[in-house]
Amino acid sequence: MTRIALIGAGGKMGFRLSRNLKGSDFSVDHVEVSEAGRSRLAQELGIECTDAERAVPEADVVILAVPDTLVGKISHQLSSMMKSGTMVITLDAAAPFAGHLPERDDLTYFVTHPCHPPIFNDETDLEAKKDYFGGLKATQHIVSALMQGPEDSFALGERVARTIYAPVGRSHRVSVEQMALLEPGLSETVCATLLAVMREAMDEVVARGVSQQCARDFLLGHMNILSAVIFDEQPGAFSDACNKAIENGKPMLMRDDWKKVFEPEEIAESIRRIT
Repeated sequence: MTRIALIGAGGKMGFRLSRNLKGSDFSVDHVEVSEAGRSRLAQELGIECTDAERAVPEADVVILAVPDTLVGKISHQLSSMMKSGTMVITLDAAAPFAGHLPERDDLTYFVTHPCHPPIFNDETDLEAKKDYFGGLKATQHIVSALMQGPEDSFALGERVARTIYAPVGRSHRVSVEQMALLEPGLSETVCATLLAVMREAMDEVVARGVSQQCARDFLLGHMNILSAVIFDEQPGAFSDACNKAIENGKPMLMRDDWKKVFEPEEIAESIRRIT
């Protein structure tokens, strides 16, 4: 049985992983330094924690469920405890992309991240429909990268990823560089920013006299149908008026050179700021 050391097991993301790993095909040692995290694991999942000094040397896989800013520090602290051939899994591409993992050629580095449940889905259960984050009831897709290590180790990393993010639909294999394009590039720099602007736009409409509920209903409804057409979820075409509004609105809202956010140096700088 593959043995996993889950570092940060009682944290915000670590607790989710602990819950999904419970009862899995893996043997898991849970490592959590905070008393609050240890208490939550014990009370809600019936899990007792152990120390890194005991868990890491025996682990086949070490999962770093810790903040991006701590991945480098903690991975270096644990590196001397890891046996040759250990797989280190990070849950985000930021720290690996920035070169913060230890320089050990005998370790396997695997990076995996959830796509989160999609807006357009087949969920019929109410709890699944309201599982917006994923990893609980709703099916989500995932992306993974084998940063270094033997090719046949990808299968193990993907099996772990499918377990910690379950239920999982599609599993996409990408490079670490491509994962950095997806996040922070696509998901945060572009998507989160534009959604924040959309919220500000809704608030501006409210400030100009439209009721908050009316504005919210109108915006979210239009987000649904407009997204369905733009992302090819259903066939359709916008009206001439809508197309004209897009043509006129884009230069008012977007810089001509906005796609430079995907240039390697911009991605690297974005990651430097968060790690």
